[in-house]
Amino acid sequence: MRIGIGLPTVIPGVPGSAVLDWARRAEARGFSTLGAIDRIVYPNYESLTALAAAAGATTTIRLMTDVLLGPTRDPILLAKQGASLVHLSGGRFVLGVGVGARPEDYAVLGRDFHARGRDWDRALELMHRVWQGEAPAGASRSSAPIFDGHGRPPLVFGGTSEATIRRIVRWGIGWTASGSGGYAILPFAERIRQAWREAGRTGEPWISALAYFAVGDDPRAAAFLIDYYGPQRGPALAEGLPRNAAELRAMVQRFADDGVDEVVIFPTLPELDQVDRLADAVLG
Repeated sequence: MRIGIGLPTVIPGVPGSAVLDWARRAEARGFSTLGAIDRIVYPNYESLTALAAAAGATTTIRLMTDVLLGPTRDPILLAKQGASLVHLSGGRFVLGVGVGARPEDYAVLGRDFHARGRDWDRALELMHRVWQGEAPAGASRSSAPIFDGHGRPPLVFGGTSEATIRRIVRWGIGWTASGSGGYAILPFAERIRQAWREAGRTGEPWISALAYFAVGDDPRAAAFLIDYYGPQRGPALAEGLPRNAAELRAMVQRFADDGVDEVVIFPTLPELDQVDRLADAVLG
């Protein structure tokens, strides 16, 4: 199983230079992927911008949104941004996408939260036409906004709905269990694999998962999770947060036992030594 690490881009107040230092250290220590969490109404770095900066600071580590709130973005612009990141990173970018569950992320943009699934399905159709080199309405063939069918990023979908399974099978390479624990992954992953086989897709869907960590007893870690996820979900995540090497190894093993192909472990503390302490605990 591969082990990636999240960038500290969603922890409020982290300097931009620290994000780039984190990316370089993560690559040097051998993590498989750099992840970026997406929000609109929160004091975090914009995910695609952060990963573009990380792409310039690194050379080999994979880059992944985990996950981008797809329906909040203009689909033509998102298609262009995704293909641009594929090219600028040398093919290292994976576009993890989902619809999200926070109405405020849609309200601030004037978008209909309750129509986000329907809007996203239409957007995915349009994005793939753009990635195939098709000029959208209003543009001449010579001014199609992307690279003539080259540079389509692999898509990984978050969510636990029937629509998520349908989108994975039609458009994606797999699923990311964003923010969930290992206990929730196995049954849904099997439903994805069954739908994958029934659709005649070859190979196996990629199964990824997101987790959090904090090495040490710093109370800021719990405070961040409660602030980010709110009073209903945050305290449970904070209580289960692995805080030492033994707990981190046990968490990674649970994901491996559930057949996860990669876990991306996100920080709740911004100090650079957290990269090393996680690497020491879970990388060989």
